[in-house]
Amino acid sequence: MSDRSGRRSVGVALASLAVLALVLAGGAVATQPDRAVVVEDADTGERLLTAPVENDTTVTLAYNHSVEGSPVRDVYAVRGDELVMTRMEFASYGWGFPAQANVTRENGTFVHRPDDVRLSELHVSPGDVAGHRLRVGDETYDLVSRSNGDTVRIHVEHRSILQQMIP
Repeated sequence: MSDRSGRRSVGVALASLAVLALVLAGGAVATQPDRAVVVEDADTGERLLTAPVENDTTVTLAYNHSVEGSPVRDVYAVRGDELVMTRMEFASYGWGFPAQANVTRENGTFVHRPDDVRLSELHVSPGDVAGHRLRVGDETYDLVSRSNGDTVRIHVEHRSILQQMIP
């Protein structure tokens, strides 16, 4: 084999490897969720949390009622760019709970399933008494410690291919 044909073979092999790497990277990106639930400081816009999601990923805001001290869970599903409230669960009635709504009792918990509550964003003021936690899919995040008690904005955003490649 001549030196020239050897270099050509190495060049073809390197080009083939580069194409293969691009195809594999593209395939990996294609299987990644193109959206994320984002938690930002409501005043500064500082990003505190980014969690990849897909349609119908469950997002739960859990906290203790500030007056009753009983647990509350606001449950949402990701639908496109929105958070759609699917139910609210609470242990006892107190200030701010849906008094006129259709509420059922399931396993000792009050459950309200609202009709078509779609939110492009949700503002929460995490506090030590309430102990706000955000569950996205299978992961739970402490909003109080992440925000230092400052109001946060929770929303769904589309992620670019570059953002999908960077964890």
